[in-house]
Amino acid sequence: MSNAPANTAAARIIDGKALSETVRNSLRSRIAAAGRPVRLDALLVGDDRAAGIYAMNQATTCAEVGIEYVLHRLPAGASADDIAGRVLLLNVDDAVRALMVHLPLPEGVDTERIQSLISPDKDVEGVNPANIGNVVYGRRSLVPCTALATLEMIESTGIQLRGKRCVVVGASNIVGKPIAVLLMRTEATVHSTNKFTPDLPALCRTCDVVIAACGVPQLLKADWIKPGAVVIDVGINRIDGPDGKKITVGDVDFAAVRSVAGWISPVPGGVGPMTVAMLLRNVVDAALR
Repeated sequence: MSNAPANTAAARIIDGKALSETVRNSLRSRIAAAGRPVRLDALLVGDDRAAGIYAMNQATTCAEVGIEYVLHRLPAGASADDIAGRVLLLNVDDAVRALMVHLPLPEGVDTERIQSLISPDKDVEGVNPANIGNVVYGRRSLVPCTALATLEMIESTGIQLRGKRCVVVGASNIVGKPIAVLLMRTEATVHSTNKFTPDLPALCRTCDVVIAACGVPQLLKADWIKPGAVVIDVGINRIDGPDGKKITVGDVDFAAVRSVAGWISPVPGGVGPMTVAMLLRNVVDAALR
C-alpha cells in the first residue's frame, strides 16, 4: 500500500461525451466549408447481431455530422478470398475515400491480413500496419482511433507532457503500443507494460499519467496512483453488478481511484465517445485530403 496522501478533493472528470461533441461540431463546419460530399464505406460480413447494430448506429452517427454512409455486405459464408477481393475492389474505387471493415469476421478468416489490405490512405480506423507504423514518425492522422482519443483526452487536461512520466498498462498492437508511441512523440518518458512487468503498482505510483488498457476489470486500485495523476481508462468490461445484472466497468476501480487522481475518465462516457469522434475525424481527413 502507498503511504502517499489522497487528493483533498475528488478528481476532475474528463468528459468524453462533451469533448466528442466539440470534435463533431468542428467536423460539421469543415464538411460544410468543403462544399463536397464526405463518405464512409464500410464492409460487413455475415449476420453478427452486435456488428449489425453497430453498423446501424454508425450510419446515424455519420448522418449527424453530414457524412454519407455506404454499407457493403457479404454473406456469412464468404471466404477469406471473397473478403479480400472486396476490400481490394473498394481500394481502387475512386468514389471510396474512407474505408473500414466491421468485426468480427467469420471464423477462420485472418483479421489482421484483411485489415492490412486496406489502402493506408483510406484506412480510417488506422488498423493497417503502415498507419500504425506512421505513428513513430509523428503522423497523427489515420492512426488507431482509440490511441488518438486517449492522447486528445490527456491533452484536454492542460498537462504539459514533455518530461512527464507516463505508464501504459497493456501493450496491444492497436491500443497500448500506439498510445505509448504517441506519448513518446510528446517527449514524455513512457513505460509500456505487460503481465510480466515486475511490481506494476509501484511503477504506476511514480507516474504523472496512467493509461489503463489491459482488459482486466477494475485492476488499477487507489494505491496504484500518484496523487494528482491523470488517469485514462480505456477498458470496457461487462461484469455482474451487485444485483446480479450486467454492468459496464473499466480497467480502473473508478470510485477508489477518483479519491487520489487529479483527473480521471469514466467508463462509460470517456474514451468510447472520443474514439467514435476520432473515427469521424479520420473519415473527414481522408475524404478531404
